[in-house]
Amino acid sequence: MQTVLIVIHLMIVLALVGVVLIQRSEGGGLGIGGGSGFMSARGAANALTRTTAILAGAFFVTSLALGILARYGDSPTDILDRIPVQTDGSGSGVLDQLGGAPSPAETPAETPATGTDIPAAPGAPASDVPSGQ
Repeated sequence: MQTVLIVIHLMIVLALVGVVLIQRSEGGGLGIGGGSGFMSARGAANALTRTTAILAGAFFVTSLALGILARYGDSPTDILDRIPVQTDGSGSGVLDQLGGAPSPAETPAETPATGTDIPAAPGAPASDVPSGQ
């Protein structure tokens, strides 16, 4: 049903574009040409205006119908439902699956402090650190 409505909608769009381009505008538009025409200028303007109004109404109706079908169709789907869910308890989400920075669980734990407020010198063994007393 939705495919048929889309095809009808596209045909209406093409017809509407064609009718609008045929109409004479203040600058002449694509209606420029000799005085030969299938209708008089006034009759053609009325017919084209009426045709434009009918096609615009049909465009509006098919747009609403497509919107309603998309919302209340057979199976409205959510893009988030397509993402596989891991239930192994690792706590990794979608962003963790993409890669990048390691998660806090993957970073090595920091070594506990030695009880002093004085930082150790780089390369110095832990026994050489003064105790602060």
